[in-house]
Amino acid sequence: MTHTVLVTGSSRGIGRAAALRLARDGFDIVLHCRREAGMAGEVRKDIEALGQQARVLQFDIANREQVAQVLTDDIEAHGTYYGVVCNAGVARDNAFPAMPGDDWDLVMRTNLDGFYNVLNPLIMPMVRRRKPGRIVTLSSVSGLIGNRGQVNYSAAKAGIIGATKALALELAKRRITVNCVAPGLIETDMVDDLPVEEARKMIPSQRLGKPEEVAAAISFLMSEDAGYITRQVLSVNGGIC
Repeated sequence: MTHTVLVTGSSRGIGRAAALRLARDGFDIVLHCRREAGMAGEVRKDIEALGQQARVLQFDIANREQVAQVLTDDIEAHGTYYGVVCNAGVARDNAFPAMPGDDWDLVMRTNLDGFYNVLNPLIMPMVRRRKPGRIVTLSSVSGLIGNRGQVNYSAAKAGIIGATKALALELAKRRITVNCVAPGLIETDMVDDLPVEEARKMIPSQRLGKPEEVAAAISFLMSEDAGYITRQVLSVNGGIC
């Protein structure tokens, strides 16, 4: 039996890399995008070329009612997911005194409320499945140690860690593991506007990470071998403390 995994924010970046890695590992994939349907469609073709099934869902993870409707309709049509990768998120960086309230709200609604919006409709179907399951959330090094200019992003990503650990306790007896991956600076478009050369000096490994390296961590936590690992945060950051 082939398991199905939902990967949010999977049209590009870490989400795309995770979807492709999981497909190579033998999972069917439910892709998600907010606007980039064409890009998600290309990822779907790549997954199908690997011999796995894929479909694309389109919704805004900050829109609670829309998320619940789309996900409920999908599992009614295709069955409950084995795993979920909560990857989708946004950043709006600024010094805190100059941070507009709209940027604070957008980051919180998308990154932290998105945890609730995506997982809440899926938990009971996963429990009723009565089989092992996997949930992997994406935090950030900013959620662990904070980062200048990212008070909103750091707060949301720290909140994801707390929510992940609490949900792991609730689901442990159900054989559903809940873990978090916390990337550092990764070669995606989210770092395009950052002073990368200055940041590189702060990384013990002296380089940015690759999306595929984060995807490998996600893949391990999604595997059968990780069945006794839950409530953990796995940092993929080149040694940043």
